[in-house]
Amino acid sequence: MISTDRLEVLGYRAAWSLVRRLPERTAYRLFDAAAKATYRRDGRSVQRMRENYRRIRPELDAAALEDLVAAGVRSYLRYWCDAFRLSVHTPEQLDERIRLTGADAEARAIVARGEPLILFLGHLGNWDLAGAWATTHFAPVTTVAERLEPEEVFTEFLTFRESLGMTIVPLTGGVDPYPTLRAALGRGAFVPLLADRDLTSHGVEVTLCGQQIKAATGPARLALDTGAALFPLAITYEDVPGRAAPRVVAHFGDRVVVPDGDRAEQVRAMTQACVDGLGERIRTHTQDWHMMQRIFSEDL
Repeated sequence: MISTDRLEVLGYRAAWSLVRRLPERTAYRLFDAAAKATYRRDGRSVQRMRENYRRIRPELDAAALEDLVAAGVRSYLRYWCDAFRLSVHTPEQLDERIRLTGADAEARAIVARGEPLILFLGHLGNWDLAGAWATTHFAPVTTVAERLEPEEVFTEFLTFRESLGMTIVPLTGGVDPYPTLRAALGRGAFVPLLADRDLTSHGVEVTLCGQQIKAATGPARLALDTGAALFPLAITYEDVPGRAAPRVVAHFGDRVVVPDGDRAEQVRAMTQACVDGLGERIRTHTQDWHMMQRIFSEDL
């Protein structure tokens, strides 16, 4: 009898192979249909998304919240369709699929000078597409990836990301990622990090849209240790008339300033500034916040 893990691996490989070969419009329609079915099943991940959205958007009535959750599941499935199709895009096609806003000019100038840059990302939009674009058109990406189960899927996804030109450091199961990232920044690296959910013992309590969460402190600590510039980056989707695939919008928040105080106070204040930089985008583009895990302190 085939194990559940093996079935998941086989399904993942089949989807990756099929979706790359489908016409773009057909692929996105297929994933939209899968999103509707996933929403109707209302499994644990969808239920958790609903509870997280309820905390971010407490003003919504029940019907509006359900519309938002359905849109969130659709956005999440779009992410997977994007990911499965990334390898078929040329550099020019990747460039057409992303639009930068906010303080991107300052970030570009830092990279152009060969100086290190850290981005504090949330689980918003499609960070894989943004990373693939950045490696070709902005600066080569060095980042950390959460280890997934089953292991074989994690290994294949890691290999895929590395084939796009990214340098990936596993969060667990290998060398401590912090010294590796610190050394890379010392060489002028570009390091975007998903940090709106803490997966380590170093997290700090901050406020997201009026609710307490524990966020990762790695971006702030690395910025203090290396002098690298730190920006929050919110990645969302926007529909483009006449096109099947949505476009990614990467919004750079203001550069985070190092405040006065001892190191612990600096880390907390800088992490809060990054979360503040994401918060408004999470409120206005809640459907693109693919948070299907417990994150709020009251839920932990």
